[in-house]
Amino acid sequence: MNRPHAYTNPLSCRRGIALLVTLAIITLLIASVLEMNRRVRAQITAAALLRDRTTRVQMAESGTQMAMALLIEDKKNSQVDTLQEDWANPEKLAQAVAQMPFERGRLVIVIRDALAKIQVNALVDAPYGRQFNVHQQLLWERFIDIMNTRLKPDEAFDATAIINALKDWLDAGDDDAITGLSGAESDYYQSLKTPYACRNGPIFWLPELLRVKGVSALLYHGRPKTPGIAAYTTVQGAAGNDNALTFEGKININTAALPVLAAILPTENQDLAQAIFDFRSETSNGAYVNDLTAPDWYKNVPGAANLKIDSKLITTASDIFEIESSAELNGVKFSTVSIVRRLRDKKSGQTICRVLSRRTQ
Repeated sequence: MNRPHAYTNPLSCRRGIALLVTLAIITLLIASVLEMNRRVRAQITAAALLRDRTTRVQMAESGTQMAMALLIEDKKNSQVDTLQEDWANPEKLAQAVAQMPFERGRLVIVIRDALAKIQVNALVDAPYGRQFNVHQQLLWERFIDIMNTRLKPDEAFDATAIINALKDWLDAGDDDAITGLSGAESDYYQSLKTPYACRNGPIFWLPELLRVKGVSALLYHGRPKTPGIAAYTTVQGAAGNDNALTFEGKININTAALPVLAAILPTENQDLAQAIFDFRSETSNGAYVNDLTAPDWYKNVPGAANLKIDSKLITTASDIFEIESSAELNGVKFSTVSIVRRLRDKKSGQTICRVLSRRTQ
């Protein structure tokens, strides 16, 4: 006996299909909303990152402008430059920064005297010249000897060989007439495993020193707690126009670091370097007590009355400075390092600062 088929209500089937369609649509809508939310959040995050980056860049630029303003004001008040002045005082710089109303973030500026360092390009008598500047040659000999004492390499740096090679790198000649027995022109550099040409002119990027024969990574970078020559040398110091640059090479005795001070002094008087360094920073009741304006103020240092420093090597003023401006916002830091020159504007007659170069880090 055949049983009758179970009755299926068409309305129930349609309702089931409608429910499934509704669930599918809801699922798609949720997925779309979630994807849209993800995209919106990503765009908001990207916009926030861009906003913060722009803010950091503008903060750093504000710091650079503030530093240049301080250097211009300093020039109005003094014709010498020392570490006793506001531009070199971290507390004074922090007070200047505090006057800028940043709602968020932190800004730090540091100003350094570029002419507190040994000027590499001054080793030859003039750009594209072919002779030693003998004053700078003697300075470099003492400087390399000091690096030997400080860095204690396994094999001593050969001062004569390094200086001869550096002179050939800088001078205008590029022929068989190398300097001494240890110089090097393009023939030497072209024979290396990775060949390159000799500069035969001024260098404008300090790490190029590593390409010079005899300048090792240890000599250039130093050790973790003992800097090498990179910390005490500069490619700045050019004077004149682009067609007739000169590198006088005078170092500001008021701002030079201890190894540079020692290199300035005659070999027999290098033990006075620390006393001169301390004399510059001596204070009483929070105020500096020693005047550094006279060119021969160092003779007032105990034991230095008869000291004679080559006048071709020192100055008490500088118009080339390094400004480091660092902005930090939301845990991310952005820094610019600008080399600026103070000079008198020909049109206005006012002191201005001109940016010579800038890098970010």
